Amino acid sequence: MNYAAKYATMVAVILMEMNLDTLETLCQDCQNCPLGKTRTNLVFGVGVPTAKVLFVGEGPGAQEDAQGKPFVGQSGLLLDKFLNLIDLDREKNIYIANMVKCRPPQNRDPKPEEIEACLPHLRKQVKVLRPRIIVCLGRIAAQRLISPDFRVTRQHGDFIEKGGIWFMGTFHPAALLRNPAQKKDALADFQALRRRMHEMNIYESL
Repeated sequence: MNYAAKYATMVAVILMEMNLDTLETLCQDCQNCPLGKTRTNLVFGVGVPTAKVLFVGEGPGAQEDAQGKPFVGQSGLLLDKFLNLIDLDREKNIYIANMVKCRPPQNRDPKPEEIEACLPHLRKQVKVLRPRIIVCLGRIAAQRLISPDFRVTRQHGDFIEKGGIWFMGTFHPAALLRNPAQKKDALADFQALRRRMHEMNIYESL
């Protein structure tokens, strides 16, 4: 059996009993784009399966690739600080993923074809999690999930409903480390997220 046939069979079996663990198993064998050949570790995601808020970044960096977890290092610490300010925690009540599950070489932006190749994995994560809010961390996630012409500097903190899910775009933590002046705007976005979660009674279910 060739790779394509083997992969299709595995997908069919896994989708019959789809959960985050089986999806991660599926991703481990993915070679849908060249990134699967150059990664050290798959960076599938982290969080709880009952999360009602999903955060989506662009892709793993060097530290994420080494540890197999999204948003570690300085950018992860900064993200955790913003989360903690509104009583969110990656270990307790949210989920964090990326547009691509494998690190692009030299930490470059993922290419459009790499994003499209990996998008089915993210869609399956969304189907399993059934989040009520998706927060796009940075331009790349926002332009693919919200609108191709999304501008973070102009539209950050705005909520847009698509398919019964509320989407919000905000600054990527790595961008905030490069430009600390934007942290004030990012904080306002997280405060807006807290208000929206209260309006939707999400905190009551955490």
